Amino acid sequence: MILSTQVRLLRRTRLSGRHHGSLPAVSSCLINRTRPVPPTRPVPFEVRRSQSSENQVGSLKAQPLNHTHYTPPQTGLIASLPPSWIPYAELVRLDKPTGTYYLFFPTLFSTLLAAPMAGSATPLEVFGTIGLFFTGALVMRGAGCAVNDLWDRNLDPHVERTKFRPIARGAISPRNALAFTGTQFLAGLGILLQFPAKCLWYGIPSVPIVLAYPLAKRVTHYPQVVLGLAFSWGAIMGFPALGVDLLTNHDALVAAGALYSSCIAWTVLYDMIYAHMDIKDDVAAGIKSIALRHEHNTKAVLTGLAASQVALLGVAGVAAGCGPVFFVGSCGSAILSLGLMIWKVQLKSVSNCWWWFKNGCLLTGGGD
Repeated sequence: MILSTQVRLLRRTRLSGRHHGSLPAVSSCLINRTRPVPPTRPVPFEVRRSQSSENQVGSLKAQPLNHTHYTPPQTGLIASLPPSWIPYAELVRLDKPTGTYYLFFPTLFSTLLAAPMAGSATPLEVFGTIGLFFTGALVMRGAGCAVNDLWDRNLDPHVERTKFRPIARGAISPRNALAFTGTQFLAGLGILLQFPAKCLWYGIPSVPIVLAYPLAKRVTHYPQVVLGLAFSWGAIMGFPALGVDLLTNHDALVAAGALYSSCIAWTVLYDMIYAHMDIKDDVAAGIKSIALRHEHNTKAVLTGLAASQVALLGVAGVAAGCGPVFFVGSCGSAILSLGLMIWKVQLKSVSNCWWWFKNGCLLTGGGD
């Protein structure tokens, strides 16, 4: 069709002798006609809404929460400290001792479990060992909190519960916090050196786990397992502290391993409840947790963890040669306290989760 049109135009041009030079222009126009641009398809509403949600989440990550309402403590131990000390006391959670108790209880359990196996250990030695463990738990829990806050200094401002932590609000610089943390680790080493020499080799491997926990929140939904590995390490330490050699005493090794595993299950359990307090902010900040991964079947997971904890505690008692008092007092009280906590805890309530996290420590740990 294009060719026939060109031929007709050529004939007309030759006959009339006019419009010289018009053929190339006409031919070019006809030959190089552009195709019509297809209409742009509209973006579905669902896609626009999804993109809008992503932009909102991105803005939450970029914008820290309001820092203008921080109020220094007015009551309690921290309030009586010099103002320059308060940020460091807050950094080690001096006003929140629950974490210290959770770190201390595994060492208490292992010391009491190892005492009958030690043979020559006197009550004074046992209580002295327990006192050293409590001091070590206080120091190392503070060091662990400082390490955690250093790792999370760019995440904490985006979480309601953590936005006023000293590093997050700028009260302590990362450099000063790092120096302070190093001092705490040296203090912890000094306490560790008060135990028999073998304890040093049993204690040092826990340090990399403590350092790795904050990183785990960025790469896995199960950072609570890493926390359990760190916080439960004391379940091993009571045996060498009283002179029980785990490498040559098979029963002690089984008891320590079972107790350690039981404490890991316990740690994951209580920290899963704790993680529910931050579940909304964790989504916005991109933090992973077991509470997010199992948000819709949390109580089933808690029940499984509780069953594992009690069963492993029973294995530890059998290996250590414990009598009926242990199984009724420790295993029985753990069943009652854990069952009550799982039944009663309101996972959608921040205050209720905190209450059970704080008091469940004493209910279950004290019973064990």
